[in-house]
Amino acid sequence: MKTIKLTLVLCLISVFAFANISTQEKDALVAIYNATQGDNWTQSWDLNADVTAWQGLTIKENKVVAIDLSFNNLVGSLPEELGNLTNLESLNLFRNRISGAIPSTIGNLTQLKVLNIAFNKLDGKLPDTIGDIENLVTLELFMNNIDGKLPASIGKLSKLEKLEMFSNNFSGSIPYQIGDLQSLKEMYLSSNDLTGKIPSSIKNLSNLEKLSLFDNKLFGAIPASLGNLAKLEELILSDNLLYGNVPSELAQLTNIKVLMLNNNQIKGDFANLQEKLPQGIQFEFRNLDEMKNTALATNDD
Repeated sequence: MKTIKLTLVLCLISVFAFANISTQEKDALVAIYNATQGDNWTQSWDLNADVTAWQGLTIKENKVVAIDLSFNNLVGSLPEELGNLTNLESLNLFRNRISGAIPSTIGNLTQLKVLNIAFNKLDGKLPDTIGDIENLVTLELFMNNIDGKLPASIGKLSKLEKLEMFSNNFSGSIPYQIGDLQSLKEMYLSSNDLTGKIPSSIKNLSNLEKLSLFDNKLFGAIPASLGNLAKLEELILSDNLLYGNVPSELAQLTNIKVLMLNNNQIKGDFANLQEKLPQGIQFEFRNLDEMKNTALATNDD
């Protein structure tokens, strides 16, 4: 009797020790492995072993819910089969050498909350289907070579809190729909090739704490409505083509810690503005020509 019970217990342990994920999900994982030279990964997978032994996977109730292959020497492109991992909640491929475009099937990952493919070699355009990932909270694609316009569909990501896409090759204007991201707390679009005006719809981002748009080709006046973003702690608009008077409404930013407007063609009573802002903030407002003149005067002394 004891032998029978022991055998039953061992059988149950065996059942729970191995994941029985769907063929569709396993095939998708193998496709990622093959498309990114899995044999050469820093920590590779033994495709003959059970998926529970594959590094970087989180499996719950026989579903792949998270993949973390950051810093793992992935080289190649992301396969279309990626979109078959429909139970994914987190995908972290940070700091690899993945190239090519993000497949449009990324939009099938509607349960995804965290998407991080930053610091790779991605190129091509960001697919419109990015807006279909309705549960996305964090989107990190910085330091790649993604080009083309920011898709207007990004405005559909109503739960998004962090948007980091700096140091790419995005061009065109910032879509007006960016103002629909009511949950957004941090937006970093610096060091791209963005043009046009800062959209007035940004005034709707009442939860925004950090806004970085420096090193683009944005022009026009700084929207006075930025002064209504009461939670704003960092506003960095340096190195653009902005002109006109600095809005006095920026003095309403009582939580501001960093305000950088330098290397634009703006003017105004900066001393009065700085006096009204919180003490001790990092504040840079001079235009490039003024900075050069200051440097020359210092050298003459």
